[in-house]
Amino acid sequence: MQDNERIDKEARSGQVPETGSSDALKLQERFLIRVPARHNPRLQKIIDRVNADDELYTLWQVVNLNAVKRLGTSDHGPVHVQIVANIALKLLRLLADRSVQPTSVVDYNLVFEDTEVIVVLAALLHDLGMSIHRAGHEVYSLFLAGPKIKELLEGIYEVPMRTILTSEILHAIISHRADSQPMTLEAGIVRVADALDMEEGRTRIPFEAGKINIHSVSAASIERISIEPGEVKPIRIVVGMSNSAGIFQLDELFKNKLEGSGLEAYVEVDASIKGEAEKKLIHTFRI
Repeated sequence: MQDNERIDKEARSGQVPETGSSDALKLQERFLIRVPARHNPRLQKIIDRVNADDELYTLWQVVNLNAVKRLGTSDHGPVHVQIVANIALKLLRLLADRSVQPTSVVDYNLVFEDTEVIVVLAALLHDLGMSIHRAGHEVYSLFLAGPKIKELLEGIYEVPMRTILTSEILHAIISHRADSQPMTLEAGIVRVADALDMEEGRTRIPFEAGKINIHSVSAASIERISIEPGEVKPIRIVVGMSNSAGIFQLDELFKNKLEGSGLEAYVEVDASIKGEAEKKLIHTFRI
């Protein structure tokens, strides 16, 4: 990722608040969502509403407490969803540059700016269900996201358009799970974007906490993801790894999200080891 898509790794410290007081979910500084809204005033207005929404921000904090502190997994909070939103926007725009039309444009005659609203809100709300439980969180996200979408779109879109957008956003949210069947390009974009947030800033949390397995080691091997126009296909994903264990992330995890997403024909992936020698990540492994 480049420019405004790159997030300072310090924001992803893995720290979660201690519980037991009314200030339990007040972190040091509120993290504001930033996306390149460009010439899309509706999207910018929605992002402004997102950043003023205390309930939504608190839900992201609860999500991250469950993910990082209770389950020892990777970041799923506001930093993660912002990165996914930025990746999704970039994928959408790269496809548009090669004349690949979003499904909602074809089916509902929406304008491109409306499809940006769909992918951004789906990305921002896709993990809300983890505030309830990791298992089945995609379904729980629908219950929490539905009313929130209505609030965020109120007064920006009339009821018929708001209803269409809500359905498309919810479809993209439920479609981010591995066994889903995305029926729209927008849903496939969100699913792939979610899988592409694998740089070390996110994935180092379980590894540094001492959770040593193929998932944590391979995740810690991914140092950089770059998304750019492809030569043969519209999208080229370049992955820099410190250790060849990172191939597991791509071959077993990312590939599963890409396959069935609807984006297979549009994405090419190149992965390589950075430097001349592989970084040693673990010294011993015991069972």
